[in-house]
Amino acid sequence: MRVMVMVKATKDSEAGIMPSTELLEAMGKFNEELVNAGIMLAGEGLHPSSKGKRVAFDGPARAVIDGPFAETRELVAGFWLWEVKDMAEAVEWVKRCPNPMLGPSEIEIRQVFEAADFGEALTPEIAEAEDRLREKLTKR
Repeated sequence: MRVMVMVKATKDSEAGIMPSTELLEAMGKFNEELVNAGIMLAGEGLHPSSKGKRVAFDGPARAVIDGPFAETRELVAGFWLWEVKDMAEAVEWVKRCPNPMLGPSEIEIRQVFEAADFGEALTPEIAEAEDRLREKLTKR
């Protein structure tokens, strides 16, 4: 199963405070372990929300909202995409992660939907179109 592992933002990350050399080295070693174990599919850090935008949808209307966004604890500062056998394995890997922030921090794990999760709503035509898109992505 695939999971998205999200490093929650903190006041420091939202202020643009960069990680120390020691933390970058520790995270690099952790990422190498993930890659060597065949777990990590992708992963990146994110700039503070002050550099971001949100697009709000209401029917056909679209509204662009400039960052920064309130509620720091609800923001994401970085992410990984992992392939694991189950949620317990993802939790065990997260427990091994260096603390991603200077002080207290949280990492959230969420399962990624797979085609089978959509049941009958995923018609063969939609599934074929999705397969074509995934194939194009892997050729990049």
